[in-house]
Formats: sequence, structure tokens, C-alpha cells
Amino acid sequence: QETHKLYKQKLEELTKLQDGISSSIARQKKQLKELSLAFKNCKSTTTAEQEESIREIEGLIKERQSVFFEMEAYLPKKNGLYLSLVLGNVNVTLLSKQAKFAYKDEYEKFKLYLTIILLIISSSCRFLFNSRVTDAVFNFLLVWYYCTLTIRESILITNGSRIKGWWVFHHYVSTFLSGVMLTWPDGLMYQKFRNQFLSFSMYQSFVQFLQYYYQSGCLYRLRTLGERHNMDLTVEGFQSWMWRGLTFLLPFLFFGQFLQLYNAITLFQLARHPQCKEWQVLMCGLPFFVLFVGNFFTTLRVVHQKFQCQNREAKAK
Repeated sequence: QETHKLYKQKLEELTKLQDGISSSIARQKKQLKELSLAFKNCKSTTTAEQEESIREIEGLIKERQSVFFEMEAYLPKKNGLYLSLVLGNVNVTLLSKQAKFAYKDEYEKFKLYLTIILLIISSSCRFLFNSRVTDAVFNFLLVWYYCTLTIRESILITNGSRIKGWWVFHHYVSTFLSGVMLTWPDGLMYQKFRNQFLSFSMYQSFVQFLQYYYQSGCLYRLRTLGERHNMDLTVEGFQSWMWRGLTFLLPFLFFGQFLQLYNAITLFQLARHPQCKEWQVLMCGLPFFVLFVGNFFTTLRVVHQKFQCQNREAKAK
């Protein structure tokens, strides 16, 4: 009882400390923002020496913002709109490095296991079963998988993972696409696209399996060298940090992206078929086209940035 009483007392102290630090960080961030705006306004009337001093202070401000980011990773914070809608106002911040890394590791294993399961089920539907029921089970699993990924990734972002831009939006689009595929009734249009979709799903699961092992190996080496954050994840597509030695994944990724374009073109053609009456045909074609555009140009941008970085390093030598 005495130990439990001490435990509750420490919990109250912890809560007070969290509230105090959070409010202090919020206040300092507001002051830094005001300071940055003030510097921008007075740059036009400063001398060369003053500009140099301002640049030094702005550099210190950026460093301070980075320090605040690291601090906030260990403090409770309000959930974003998506997590608030799904989970409500539940604190999802993990307070220890061990808990954060364990959750991240479990997320990676979840992706790997589900990728293998999806590969097996899509292969079975493609070659063994020709039933709308088994197809519906496969599509329902896809919806559940992508929905779960979006929730887990939102929790990881709250805990300091740096998943940005397109790779987050990618899973929302994939969730919508899988949901539409689930509602598509059996018929001529569905049968015309069924085998193509299942073949694409098999290839996508295979590439994601390759990605997991290659990216996890890259991240392990970079984290060991201290070049990557411990909460960085293996995500969809090609990342700049993967450019270590082999770039064999790029052809597989580009081929998969053009398969998405091929699926979009096929669906747009089916939508113009005289017997096409299902709204799902066009609503599946649009997400496939969005996925192709997003994946293709994001991958090109990453490759271009990496080449520019290598050129700058070569010139510096």
C-alpha cells in the first residue's frame, strides 16, 4: 500500500511536470515565431554586419526548434483530426525510448506478416478460386490493413516518426480504392478486370516484401552509424536514405507504378463500355491514376535530389 501510494504521488508529479514543460515550450515557440517575424521585417534596413548577426540568430532559432521537436516527442500532445475521429481524446504518446521502439518494431512486423498473407490470398484467388466471396474476403482484408496502417502511422508520427507527404496520403487513397473494390458487384466489368487486379496485387505484395528487407537493412546500418533517427520507418516507395550501394529496387518500383497506370487506363476504357453500368469502374480508375502520379513523381524527385546531392559532394572534393 505504501509503495502504491508513492506510485500515485509520482504519477501526479509527472503530470504536473508534463503540463509545466508543455506550456513552457508553447510559450517559447510563440516567442521564437515573433522573433523570426521581427527579423524578417527589419532585414531591409540592416547593415552587412547586422545581417550576419541575424543569420547566426536564425540558425540558433532553427536549432532550438529541433530541440523542441525532440522534447515534444516525450510529452503528451493533442491528437490530430484523424486520430481524434478514430480514437477520441486518448493520449497515445509513449513516454520511454523502449516503448517507442517496441511499437515501431511491432508496426514493421505487422506490415511484413500482412504482406505475406496478402500475397498468399491474392495468389489463391488468382489461380485456385474464382469466387466473388473469396475476392470480397481479400478486398476486406485490404481495407482493414490500410485502415490499420493509417491509424498506426498517425500514432507513430505523434511519437516522433518522420513520415511525410505523399507516403502518408498514399495509404488513405489505397483505403478508398480497396473499399470501392469491395463494393463492386460481380458482373461482366468485374470479371474483365478481376485477374488483372489480382495479378497486380500479387506483384505489389512481392515488391513490398523486397522493400521491407532492403529498407530495414539500410535503416539498421544508418541508425548504427548515427545517421538516421531511431523512429524512422520503412515506408512505401524509394527514399533518399536507401541509396547505399545497390539500387536494384528502382526497376521493380517503376514497373509497379506503370502497372498502376495500366490499371487506370484499363478501367477508364471499361467505363466507356456500352454494358458498363457500375459506378465502381470509374471510381477505381481515378485512385489508380492518382497513385501512379504520386508514386512516380515522388520517386523521380527523390532520385533527382540524390543525384544533386552527389554532384555537390563531388564538386566539394
